[in-house]
Amino acid sequence: MRTHVRSQEAPQAEVARAFIPESAAVLRWYQMRYPGPRAQGGGGRDAAWQPRLPYVDRRAAGRQLAMRLDRYAGQPDLLVLGLPRGGVPVAYEVANELGAAFDVFGVRKLGVPGHEELALGAVASGGVRAINRSVVDSFGIPPAAIEAITAEALEQLEERERLYREGTEPLSAGGKTVVLVDDGLATGATMRAAIAALRSVAPKWIAVAVPVAPSDVCARVRLEADDVVCAAQPEPFSAVGLWYEDFTPVSTEEVRHLLRLSRSRTDNLPPPG
Repeated sequence: MRTHVRSQEAPQAEVARAFIPESAAVLRWYQMRYPGPRAQGGGGRDAAWQPRLPYVDRRAAGRQLAMRLDRYAGQPDLLVLGLPRGGVPVAYEVANELGAAFDVFGVRKLGVPGHEELALGAVASGGVRAINRSVVDSFGIPPAAIEAITAEALEQLEERERLYREGTEPLSAGGKTVVLVDDGLATGATMRAAIAALRSVAPKWIAVAVPVAPSDVCARVRLEADDVVCAAQPEPFSAVGLWYEDFTPVSTEEVRHLLRLSRSRTDNLPPPG
């Protein structure tokens, strides 16, 4: 059975993080010019708090990010969703710090044929698709090709989710306060697809939280979500991986391991009230 796809246009193309070379020189220049990286977003224990860049790794970034989200802590309906795979370790730490339920939420980029590092859009859980019309028009990609790319991406997305979950059912986001987490934003097309997918299941509230992103991308994502926390918005931005000391790709086994840990933690919690 084919998954029904609902389309939404995205404003820019997503460039794969590995496609943009990381530059230690840019990071050193930034640290000298801006000793305290700019932070942005609602809430937080201290309005003057700013993250330390570069982050040691994704889990360390998640612990710092949680400091900007502490107003959500303790909400009984709170659900933290990580975008696989890079957003999962970040989201796991956020969920731990906030005392929230944790799960993954699949999103997959749609690559331009012959230029797969460039995205023409993305698909997310629930069959939602975000299309970057400017990229499609620039490359002259026919509708039939877009449909074929979409079908393949959805099949891969569904298979990955089966591997991650090991037979467990996804947590329902309907009627809940959801914090959607990634390890950073490049152009926001993938995050926009995730937000659109979440809207289709009617959560009470959608907050987007990332450790690092360009300020203009954060501003665009704010048009889609109820709350957006971009902990650091360094300029020049260059690439997400530049702002991590360890940006090793996250493996499928690591995602599975973190989901197991979260299930174990949740199973051991006392009943509410």
